[in-house]
Amino acid sequence: MHALSHGSTSTPTTIAVPPALSLPVIEAAFPRQLHPYWPKLQRETRAWLLEKRLMTPEKVESYADGLCYTDLMAGYYIGAPDEVLQAIADYSAWFFVWDDRHDRDIVHGRPDAWRRLKDLLHNALDRPGDHLGHQDPVVAGLADSVQRLCAFLPDTWNARFARHFHAVIEAYDREFHNRTVGIVPTVEEYLELRRLTFAHRIWTDLLEPSAGYELPDAVRKDPAYRKPALLSQEFAAWYNDLCSLPKEIAGNEVHNLGISLVTHEGMTLEEAIADVRRRVEKCISEFLDAEQEALRFADRLDDGTVGGKETSAAVRACVGNMRNWFSSVYWFHHESGRYRVDSWDDRSTPPYVNNATEGEK
Repeated sequence: MHALSHGSTSTPTTIAVPPALSLPVIEAAFPRQLHPYWPKLQRETRAWLLEKRLMTPEKVESYADGLCYTDLMAGYYIGAPDEVLQAIADYSAWFFVWDDRHDRDIVHGRPDAWRRLKDLLHNALDRPGDHLGHQDPVVAGLADSVQRLCAFLPDTWNARFARHFHAVIEAYDREFHNRTVGIVPTVEEYLELRRLTFAHRIWTDLLEPSAGYELPDAVRKDPAYRKPALLSQEFAAWYNDLCSLPKEIAGNEVHNLGISLVTHEGMTLEEAIADVRRRVEKCISEFLDAEQEALRFADRLDDGTVGGKETSAAVRACVGNMRNWFSSVYWFHHESGRYRVDSWDDRSTPPYVNNATEGEK
Protein backbone atom coordinates (compact mmCIF):
# COMPACT_ATOMS: atom_id res chain seq x y z
CA MET A 1 0.00 0.00 0.00
CA HIS A 2 1.17 3.52 -0.68
CA ALA A 3 0.41 7.10 0.24
CA LEU A 4 1.76 10.47 -0.64
CA SER A 5 3.96 11.64 2.19
CA HIS A 6 4.39 15.27 3.10
CA GLY A 7 7.65 14.28 4.75
CA SER A 8 10.38 16.87 5.22
CA THR A 9 10.56 18.21 1.68
CA SER A 10 8.25 20.19 -0.53
CA THR A 11 8.02 17.28 -2.96
CA PRO A 12 5.69 14.46 -1.85
CA THR A 13 7.18 11.00 -1.88
CA THR A 14 5.54 7.60 -2.10
CA ILE A 15 5.63 5.56 1.08
CA ALA A 16 5.33 1.78 0.89
CA VAL A 17 3.65 0.07 3.85
CA PRO A 18 4.92 -3.46 4.57
CA PRO A 19 2.13 -5.99 3.95
CA ALA A 20 2.27 -7.25 7.55
CA LEU A 21 1.50 -3.73 8.79
CA SER A 22 -0.88 -2.53 6.09
CA LEU A 23 -4.46 -1.72 7.07
CA PRO A 24 -6.52 -1.25 3.91
CA VAL A 25 -9.50 0.06 5.90
CA ILE A 26 -7.40 2.99 7.17
CA GLU A 27 -6.20 3.79 3.69
CA ALA A 28 -9.73 3.58 2.25
CA ALA A 29 -12.02 4.89 4.99
CA PHE A 30 -9.84 7.38 6.89
CA PRO A 31 -8.72 10.07 4.42
CA ARG A 32 -5.57 11.80 5.53
CA GLN A 33 -5.63 15.48 6.39
CA LEU A 34 -2.87 17.92 7.32
CA HIS A 35 -3.27 21.24 9.10
CA PRO A 36 -2.41 24.11 6.72
CA TYR A 37 -0.01 25.53 9.32
CA TRP A 38 2.19 22.43 9.03
CA PRO A 39 5.15 23.87 7.01
CA LYS A 40 5.65 26.67 9.55
CA LEU A 41 4.94 24.24 12.40
CA GLN A 42 7.83 22.06 11.31
CA ARG A 43 10.24 25.02 11.14
CA GLU A 44 9.14 26.44 14.48
CA THR A 45 9.35 23.13 16.35
CA ARG A 46 12.80 22.50 14.89
CA ALA A 47 13.88 25.93 16.18
CA TRP A 48 12.27 25.23 19.57
CA LEU A 49 14.17 21.96 19.96
CA LEU A 50 17.40 23.88 19.34
CA GLU A 51 16.48 26.79 21.60
CA LYS A 52 15.58 24.48 24.48
CA ARG A 53 18.67 22.27 23.87
CA LEU A 54 16.48 19.19 23.63
CA MET A 55 18.46 17.92 20.66
CA THR A 56 21.96 18.88 19.58
CA PRO A 57 22.29 20.98 16.40
CA GLU A 58 23.73 17.96 14.62
CA LYS A 59 20.82 15.73 15.64
CA VAL A 60 18.27 18.39 14.67
CA GLU A 61 19.92 18.88 11.29
CA SER A 62 20.17 15.17 10.56
CA TYR A 63 17.00 13.76 12.10
CA ALA A 64 14.38 16.26 13.28
CA ASP A 65 12.41 16.54 10.05
CA GLY A 66 12.68 12.84 9.26
CA LEU A 67 11.26 11.88 12.64
CA CYS A 68 7.98 13.54 11.52
CA TYR A 69 6.87 14.57 15.02
CA THR A 70 5.14 17.66 13.68
CA ASP A 71 3.44 15.66 10.92
CA LEU A 72 1.82 13.48 13.58
CA MET A 73 0.27 16.43 15.40
CA ALA A 74 -0.61 18.36 12.24
CA GLY A 75 -2.54 15.33 11.05
CA TYR A 76 -4.47 15.02 14.30
CA TYR A 77 -5.55 18.41 15.64
CA ILE A 78 -7.18 19.71 12.47
CA GLY A 79 -8.94 23.04 13.00
CA ALA A 80 -6.79 24.05 15.98
CA PRO A 81 -5.67 27.69 16.07
CA ASP A 82 -2.06 27.97 14.90
CA GLU A 83 -0.71 28.91 18.34
CA VAL A 84 -2.51 25.97 19.95
CA LEU A 85 -1.15 23.52 17.39
CA GLN A 86 2.34 24.96 17.85
CA ALA A 87 2.19 24.47 21.62
CA ILE A 88 0.89 20.91 21.18
CA ALA A 89 3.55 20.04 18.59
CA ASP A 90 6.37 21.36 20.77
CA TYR A 91 5.00 19.42 23.74
CA SER A 92 4.75 16.29 21.59
CA ALA A 93 8.37 16.69 20.44
CA TRP A 94 9.37 17.15 24.08
CA PHE A 95 7.47 13.97 24.96
CA PHE A 96 9.45 11.94 22.42
CA VAL A 97 12.74 13.37 23.74
CA TRP A 98 11.68 12.57 27.32
CA ASP A 99 10.73 9.04 26.27
CA ASP A 100 14.20 8.61 24.76
CA ARG A 101 15.87 9.97 27.91
CA HIS A 102 13.86 7.50 30.02
CA ASP A 103 15.00 4.69 27.72
CA ARG A 104 18.67 5.72 27.89
CA ASP A 105 18.56 6.02 31.70
CA ILE A 106 17.33 2.41 31.77
CA VAL A 107 19.82 1.13 29.20
CA HIS A 108 22.77 2.79 30.95
CA GLY A 109 21.65 1.90 34.47
CA ARG A 110 21.03 5.40 35.82
CA PRO A 111 18.29 4.95 38.46
CA ASP A 112 19.40 7.92 40.57
CA ALA A 113 19.32 10.21 37.53
CA TRP A 114 15.84 8.95 36.62
CA ARG A 115 14.49 9.50 40.14
CA ARG A 116 15.82 13.06 40.18
CA LEU A 117 14.30 13.75 36.79
CA LYS A 118 10.96 12.23 37.78
CA ASP A 119 10.70 14.45 40.87
CA LEU A 120 11.72 17.53 38.91
CA LEU A 121 9.08 16.85 36.26
CA HIS A 122 6.36 16.60 38.91
CA ASN A 123 7.52 19.95 40.29
CA ALA A 124 7.72 21.59 36.87
CA LEU A 125 4.22 20.41 36.07
CA ASP A 126 2.86 22.06 39.22
CA ARG A 127 4.99 25.22 39.03
CA PRO A 128 6.15 25.66 35.44
CA GLY A 129 7.11 29.30 35.92
CA ASP A 130 9.75 28.30 38.47
CA HIS A 131 11.46 25.86 36.10
CA LEU A 132 11.69 27.71 32.78
CA GLY A 133 15.43 28.27 33.21
CA HIS A 134 16.29 24.89 34.69
CA GLN A 135 19.70 23.56 33.66
CA ASP A 136 18.22 20.23 32.57
CA PRO A 137 16.66 20.81 29.12
CA VAL A 138 14.00 18.13 29.69
CA VAL A 139 12.76 19.91 32.82
CA ALA A 140 12.84 23.36 31.23
CA GLY A 141 11.17 22.04 28.08
CA LEU A 142 8.25 20.60 30.02
CA ALA A 143 7.86 23.83 32.00
CA ASP A 144 7.71 25.87 28.79
CA SER A 145 5.24 23.48 27.19
CA VAL A 146 2.91 23.33 30.19
CA GLN A 147 2.89 27.09 30.66
CA ARG A 148 1.87 27.57 27.03
CA LEU A 149 -0.72 24.77 26.96
CA CYS A 150 -2.37 26.10 30.11
CA ALA A 151 -2.95 29.53 28.57
CA PHE A 152 -5.85 28.48 26.34
CA LEU A 153 -8.62 27.17 28.62
CA PRO A 154 -9.82 27.78 32.21
CA ASP A 155 -8.05 26.58 35.35
CA THR A 156 -10.36 23.57 35.58
CA TRP A 157 -8.90 22.22 32.32
CA ASN A 158 -5.37 23.06 33.49
CA ALA A 159 -5.85 21.13 36.73
CA ARG A 160 -7.20 18.12 34.83
CA PHE A 161 -4.28 18.17 32.40
CA ALA A 162 -1.79 18.33 35.28
CA ARG A 163 -3.54 15.52 37.14
CA HIS A 164 -3.47 13.32 34.08
CA PHE A 165 0.19 14.02 33.37
CA HIS A 166 1.27 13.37 36.96
CA ALA A 167 -0.19 9.88 36.43
CA VAL A 168 1.82 9.50 33.21
CA ILE A 169 5.08 10.37 35.00
CA GLU A 170 4.35 7.76 37.68
CA ALA A 171 3.53 5.17 35.00
CA TYR A 172 6.91 5.83 33.40
CA ASP A 173 8.44 5.17 36.81
CA ARG A 174 6.67 1.79 36.99
CA GLU A 175 7.95 0.97 33.51
CA PHE A 176 11.47 1.96 34.63
CA HIS A 177 11.24 -0.53 37.48
CA ASN A 178 9.85 -3.31 35.27
CA ARG A 179 12.55 -2.89 32.66
CA THR A 180 15.34 -2.56 35.21
CA VAL A 181 14.52 -5.86 36.91
CA GLY A 182 13.22 -7.63 33.78
CA ILE A 183 9.54 -7.91 34.70
CA VAL A 184 7.25 -8.55 31.74
CA PRO A 185 3.76 -7.43 32.84
CA THR A 186 0.81 -9.71 32.25
CA VAL A 187 -1.47 -8.76 29.38
CA GLU A 188 -4.02 -7.08 31.65
CA GLU A 189 -1.32 -5.29 33.66
CA TYR A 190 0.28 -4.13 30.45
CA LEU A 191 -2.96 -2.82 28.92
CA GLU A 192 -3.67 -0.78 32.06
CA LEU A 193 -0.14 0.63 32.22
CA ARG A 194 -0.02 1.30 28.48
CA ARG A 195 -3.03 3.60 28.68
CA LEU A 196 -0.92 5.75 30.98
CA THR A 197 2.50 5.53 29.31
CA PHE A 198 0.88 6.31 25.96
CA ALA A 199 -0.87 9.26 27.69
CA HIS A 200 -4.35 8.40 26.36
CA ARG A 201 -6.04 11.06 28.48
CA ILE A 202 -3.50 13.75 27.60
CA TRP A 203 -4.00 13.53 23.84
CA THR A 204 -7.76 13.41 24.38
CA ASP A 205 -7.63 16.42 26.73
CA LEU A 206 -5.80 18.37 24.03
CA LEU A 207 -8.74 17.97 21.67
CA GLU A 208 -10.50 20.65 23.72
CA PRO A 209 -8.09 23.60 23.28
CA SER A 210 -7.93 22.57 19.63
CA ALA A 211 -11.70 23.05 19.51
CA GLY A 212 -11.39 26.22 21.62
CA TYR A 213 -13.84 24.87 24.17
CA GLU A 214 -13.68 23.06 27.51
CA LEU A 215 -16.26 20.29 27.48
CA PRO A 216 -18.49 19.95 30.56
CA ASP A 217 -17.69 16.95 32.77
CA ALA A 218 -21.04 15.36 31.99
CA VAL A 219 -20.24 15.46 28.27
CA ARG A 220 -16.66 14.21 28.57
CA LYS A 221 -17.70 11.35 30.84
CA ASP A 222 -20.68 10.26 28.78
CA PRO A 223 -20.02 6.80 27.25
CA ALA A 224 -21.01 8.16 23.84
CA TYR A 225 -17.97 10.48 23.99
CA ARG A 226 -15.59 8.33 26.03
CA LYS A 227 -15.82 5.22 23.88
CA PRO A 228 -14.58 6.64 20.55
CA ALA A 229 -11.93 8.64 22.43
CA LEU A 230 -10.60 5.48 24.06
CA LEU A 231 -10.75 3.45 20.85
CA SER A 232 -8.76 6.05 18.93
CA GLN A 233 -6.04 5.93 21.59
CA GLU A 234 -6.06 2.14 21.95
CA PHE A 235 -5.61 1.86 18.20
CA ALA A 236 -2.62 4.19 18.34
CA ALA A 237 -0.97 2.40 21.27
CA TRP A 238 -1.43 -1.10 19.90
CA TYR A 239 -0.47 -0.18 16.35
CA ASN A 240 2.64 1.41 17.82
CA ASP A 241 3.36 -1.89 19.60
CA LEU A 242 2.95 -3.73 16.33
CA CYS A 243 5.33 -1.43 14.47
CA SER A 244 7.89 -1.00 17.24
CA LEU A 245 8.17 -4.68 18.18
CA PRO A 246 11.44 -5.25 16.22
CA LYS A 247 12.95 -2.11 17.78
CA GLU A 248 11.93 -3.18 21.27
CA ILE A 249 13.07 -6.78 20.90
CA ALA A 250 16.45 -5.44 19.73
CA GLY A 251 16.62 -3.27 22.83
CA ASN A 252 15.66 -6.10 25.22
CA GLU A 253 12.39 -4.34 26.02
CA VAL A 254 9.71 -5.88 28.23
CA HIS A 255 6.93 -3.37 27.54
CA ASN A 256 5.07 -4.35 24.40
CA LEU A 257 1.73 -6.12 24.02
CA GLY A 258 3.34 -8.69 21.75
CA ILE A 259 6.03 -9.46 24.33
CA SER A 260 3.41 -9.88 27.09
CA LEU A 261 1.41 -12.26 24.88
CA VAL A 262 4.50 -14.39 24.17
CA THR A 263 5.61 -14.44 27.81
CA HIS A 264 2.30 -14.96 29.60
CA GLU A 265 -0.06 -16.47 27.02
CA GLY A 266 2.37 -18.99 25.56
CA MET A 267 2.09 -17.61 22.02
CA THR A 268 4.77 -17.79 19.39
CA LEU A 269 6.00 -14.43 18.11
CA GLU A 270 3.98 -14.93 14.93
CA GLU A 271 0.82 -15.71 16.90
CA ALA A 272 1.36 -12.67 19.12
CA ILE A 273 1.78 -10.39 16.11
CA ALA A 274 -1.46 -11.77 14.63
CA ASP A 275 -3.25 -11.23 17.96
CA VAL A 276 -2.09 -7.60 18.22
CA ARG A 277 -3.17 -7.02 14.65
CA ARG A 278 -6.64 -8.45 15.40
CA ARG A 279 -6.95 -6.08 18.35
CA VAL A 280 -5.95 -3.15 16.15
CA GLU A 281 -8.52 -4.08 13.50
CA LYS A 282 -11.22 -4.50 16.15
CA CYS A 283 -10.49 -0.97 17.42
CA ILE A 284 -11.11 0.37 13.92
CA SER A 285 -14.41 -1.46 13.39
CA GLU A 286 -15.70 -0.57 16.85
CA PHE A 287 -14.70 3.06 16.37
CA LEU A 288 -16.76 3.33 13.18
CA ASP A 289 -19.85 2.37 15.19
CA ALA A 290 -18.93 4.49 18.23
CA GLU A 291 -18.25 7.49 15.99
CA GLN A 292 -21.84 7.43 14.73
CA GLU A 293 -23.20 7.24 18.27
CA ALA A 294 -20.98 10.17 19.28
CA LEU A 295 -22.31 12.26 16.41
CA ARG A 296 -25.88 11.43 17.42
CA PHE A 297 -24.91 12.48 20.95
CA ALA A 298 -23.64 15.79 19.57
CA ASP A 299 -26.98 16.28 17.79
CA ARG A 300 -28.85 15.75 21.07
CA LEU A 301 -26.68 18.34 22.82
CA ASP A 302 -27.88 21.04 20.41
CA ASP A 303 -31.02 21.94 22.35
CA GLY A 304 -31.59 25.31 20.72
CA THR A 305 -29.65 27.30 23.31
CA VAL A 306 -26.37 29.08 22.61
CA GLY A 307 -24.58 26.81 25.08
CA GLY A 308 -26.06 23.69 23.58
CA LYS A 309 -25.06 24.73 20.09
CA GLU A 310 -21.48 25.49 21.18
CA THR A 311 -21.12 22.22 23.08
CA SER A 312 -22.52 20.25 20.16
CA ALA A 313 -20.09 21.90 17.73
CA ALA A 314 -17.15 21.25 20.07
CA VAL A 315 -18.05 17.57 20.42
CA ARG A 316 -18.28 17.25 16.65
CA ALA A 317 -14.84 18.86 16.27
CA CYS A 318 -13.32 16.55 18.88
CA VAL A 319 -14.87 13.43 17.38
CA GLY A 320 -13.69 14.47 13.94
CA ASN A 321 -10.14 14.67 15.25
CA MET A 322 -10.47 11.30 16.98
CA ARG A 323 -11.05 10.00 13.46
CA ASN A 324 -7.99 11.90 12.18
CA TRP A 325 -5.82 10.19 14.79
CA PHE A 326 -6.20 6.88 12.94
CA SER A 327 -4.71 8.05 9.66
CA SER A 328 -2.14 10.32 11.30
CA VAL A 329 -0.78 7.56 13.55
CA TYR A 330 -0.85 5.03 10.74
CA TRP A 331 1.21 7.05 8.27
CA PHE A 332 3.52 8.41 10.98
CA HIS A 333 4.73 4.91 11.72
CA HIS A 334 5.76 4.39 8.12
CA GLU A 335 7.27 7.81 7.48
CA SER A 336 9.12 8.47 10.73
CA GLY A 337 12.74 7.43 11.08
CA ARG A 338 11.88 6.42 14.64
CA TYR A 339 10.97 2.87 13.56
CA ARG A 340 13.53 2.12 10.85
CA VAL A 341 15.53 -0.30 12.95
CA ASP A 342 17.07 -2.07 9.98
CA SER A 343 18.80 1.12 8.85
CA TRP A 344 20.56 1.75 12.19
CA ASP A 345 24.22 0.88 12.79
CA ASP A 346 23.19 -0.57 16.17
CA ARG A 347 19.64 -1.94 16.28
CA SER A 348 19.41 -1.24 20.02
CA THR A 349 20.64 2.38 19.84
CA PRO A 350 18.52 4.87 17.87
CA PRO A 351 20.78 7.29 15.98
CA TYR A 352 18.62 10.31 16.87
CA VAL A 353 19.06 10.04 20.66
CA ASN A 354 21.57 11.78 22.86
CA ASN A 355 23.42 8.79 24.33
CA ALA A 356 25.42 10.88 26.81
CA THR A 357 24.85 10.49 30.53
CA GLU A 358 22.92 13.75 30.72
CA GLY A 359 21.19 12.84 33.96
CA GLU A 360 24.47 12.19 35.80
CA LYS A 361 26.00 15.59 35.11
